[in-house]
Amino acid sequence: MTFDFAALSFAEKLDRFARLAVHVGLNLQPGQELLITASTEMIPFVRLITEHAYKAGALLVTTTYGDDQAILSRYKYANDASFDYAPVWMAEGIATAFRSGAARLALSGADPTLLSAQDPAKVSRANIAGSKANKPAMEMITRHAINWSICAAATSAWSRLVFPGIPEEEAMLKLWDAIFYASRATSEDPVAAWKAHSANIHQRVAYLNEKRYHSLRFHSADGKTDLTVGLADDHLWAGGGGESGNGVFCNANIPTEECFTTPHKDRIDGVVHASKPLSHQGTLIENIMCRFEKGRIVEATASAGEDALNRLISTDEGARSLGEVALVPHSSPIAQSGILFYNTLFDENAASHIALGQAYATCLIEGEHMDETTLAAKGANHSLIHVDWMIGSAQMDVDGIAHDGTSEPLMRQGEWV
Repeated sequence: MTFDFAALSFAEKLDRFARLAVHVGLNLQPGQELLITASTEMIPFVRLITEHAYKAGALLVTTTYGDDQAILSRYKYANDASFDYAPVWMAEGIATAFRSGAARLALSGADPTLLSAQDPAKVSRANIAGSKANKPAMEMITRHAINWSICAAATSAWSRLVFPGIPEEEAMLKLWDAIFYASRATSEDPVAAWKAHSANIHQRVAYLNEKRYHSLRFHSADGKTDLTVGLADDHLWAGGGGESGNGVFCNANIPTEECFTTPHKDRIDGVVHASKPLSHQGTLIENIMCRFEKGRIVEATASAGEDALNRLISTDEGARSLGEVALVPHSSPIAQSGILFYNTLFDENAASHIALGQAYATCLIEGEHMDETTLAAKGANHSLIHVDWMIGSAQMDVDGIAHDGTSEPLMRQGEWV
């Protein structure tokens, strides 16, 4: 009998997805502790994940919840000093848990426009305070020291934005189905499907690592984007699942379609236009344009959220350069769905993209064993932020440029050559 995912009840679909998060995303190990971050609206899904985590042998599952109304209350009523404060004690506890071997699962799905009407200066200050407090924990993530993963859960505000004009319950179900499809949870054996998918990405990664390009050139048919991104010395391409520093193979992003590496922070030049809106910390930033000179943004505009964009790139010195460049074919399932998710976890896997800020140490040969000074000497960027935004489309061509200046086509009209 042919497997029919659509014939399953919603409860059965959600249970399968929770199992995928634990066994494919995290590959949680017996005796391992698990830390989950989620919003209060995701409690039913978190309970399913927790059930499967304990069935997998978890030592202890701990969840920290965010609540939209409580977040808004801070912006409405808190005194000014609140926005330069973050609970360092909590951040230190999380970092300690990671150092002790705990796994991390983040559930994405917050309201993309939650803070759009709030004071951008306060939003920026709160983000900077949080980034500083969470730096030790995030370094464990960027060095891939532990098995960690991000997956999504549909929420009411998010579903209304993605599917406007229809009843909320219907929009929620449509968004859940889109999440299941994009996350490859619809096959009879999702574990096997993910193994095959990772193997395909790993073939691309091996090809790119063999080529050892000096830089990549992105140029769009409409002429709006002409950007050269130099690649860090001893850069490594990555993509699909991989082994973390604790020896556990995991899939950090559910879904994922990208091959990515570390740019050289001083070798980025040209103009680039975003191909999709960026939802960042509750603010929607649309039609981003950035001009780079010698690795730094010297001009940045947006048709909406421009103040938030400029505050973002002013977070610290490294926020004006890039920490990641990624190649994604336009034929990816997420792009072909035609859905604009307003969520970076999904939209970045529909298009080639770049990320402002912190580089991944694991995208350099032996980078996970280097200190910050050595990483910088190789060209790796350092920052409190890491924010992906999409630049690829069916109109985008990408060339690989060798050290002798010769170039060859990598992508044409958004597809691998």
